[in-house]
Amino acid sequence: MFDLKGRVAVVSGASSGLGKQMALAFARQGASLAILARRTERLEEFKPELMKVGAPEVLTVKCDVTSTEEINKAAEEVEAKFDKVDILLNCAGASRDKGVLEITDEEWDFTIATDETSVFKMTRAFAKIMQKNHYGRIINIASMYGLVGNTEIHTVAYHTSKGAVVNFTRAVAAELALDGITCNAICPGYFETELTKEVLDTPKFQEFAKTHVPMERYGKPGELDAAAVFLASEEASYVTGLIMPVDGGYTAI
Repeated sequence: MFDLKGRVAVVSGASSGLGKQMALAFARQGASLAILARRTERLEEFKPELMKVGAPEVLTVKCDVTSTEEINKAAEEVEAKFDKVDILLNCAGASRDKGVLEITDEEWDFTIATDETSVFKMTRAFAKIMQKNHYGRIINIASMYGLVGNTEIHTVAYHTSKGAVVNFTRAVAAELALDGITCNAICPGYFETELTKEVLDTPKFQEFAKTHVPMERYGKPGELDAAAVFLASEEASYVTGLIMPVDGGYTAI
């Protein structure tokens, strides 16, 4: 089960963090990959690692996910190389965020464009390719903060964008169901990446985790892999519109 040999997976935000981790998970299951990010040098450094663990082919594509032109160009490049797209993992994101009383228009617009509008633009471009083959698996990386608020950090634009991704996922699932395309979302909790490790390893966060996360810890590298591989698989053919928290139980209490 969950064999991805012969499948082509597109992963945005693949130069670091969760995107990099899940690209490796797809490669281990035998998928060919198109990895997208702004930092092409990071993608080229990553490419041999993907091939070493099992990816037959890897295409690196420079793509700013806030640019319609670059997304459409990336979709053309991927289709020209592989003639299809089976899996799309929308993982790219960034935020400039504050609380609702302090956030500027620029900070709000940047976060919404990067974390929500980009998911729409990527889905629009790559689902058109999927539709031709009547097959697709779209996986959106939202956040547990798309399901709940929080009192620890004021990040109103991030919460808003990820909440939008959650319902965007449901809308696309319903719309594309008869095209053989599923659309699901993963809502990660606190996970260690190169951007978050410094914060997560502080005594303050460790104490916070003990009182707010039932498992009393943050997620480890690889603990999102099973969710991503399952939703990308042929076996998940009747699963669409699912919003899956992977958060150590944070949203359960």
